[in-house]
Amino acid sequence: MILSLAQVLTPEELNLITERLDATDFIDGKTTAGWHAKVVKHNTQLTNRATYAQDLKDLVKKALWRNQLFQIAVQPKIVHSMLFSRYEAGMSYGSHVDNALMGNQNKLRSDVSLTVFLSKPSTYDGGELVLENFEGEQTFKLEAGDAIVYPSSFLHRVEPVTEGVRLVAVAWVQSLVREPQEREILFDLDTARRAIFHKDGKTIEFDLISKSHSNLLRKWADV
Repeated sequence: MILSLAQVLTPEELNLITERLDATDFIDGKTTAGWHAKVVKHNTQLTNRATYAQDLKDLVKKALWRNQLFQIAVQPKIVHSMLFSRYEAGMSYGSHVDNALMGNQNKLRSDVSLTVFLSKPSTYDGGELVLENFEGEQTFKLEAGDAIVYPSSFLHRVEPVTEGVRLVAVAWVQSLVREPQEREILFDLDTARRAIFHKDGKTIEFDLISKSHSNLLRKWADV
């Protein structure tokens, strides 16, 4: 399931992040790419040696954890491997699939990939995120503070930036529910029961859907 999340970051959080990001602290993005992705990755990313890097990562993670739509759609167990990426004119990231496992000694699975847009779309040309799947290609260039989440199994790319600067935060999620089809079923059930509760309160229909949601989560959750 592909899902856009509006205003994951508040305007205050967005300003804090963009003001603290210093272009001189960005290094070649190939340093964290897999051996095959290095060939097509042409961007820069914030070095972990920047004294403020962890603070900004924690800020974005907290914003994601408080986002209800992110919670019910992704069923996150852990958000990991966050990077701040910068694309200047001429930079791009060709078609690739994200590594299935990330980290060094303690491996984490990448079930869901996410991009939080930090630059206003009017400030740069190009730089669209393109998701490639059996239904065709879908293109995303969201407002600053918005995010897109999608299965890590998708091929995807970032089109060349032709003018301006594209700043994003990217991260991956190991979900409590590994299979995307199962996450989608849980999301649909949760959405339906919330709509029923909002309209009619705690009805028998609400209770039955809640029962099915809980039992499926109990069946599928990887804890």
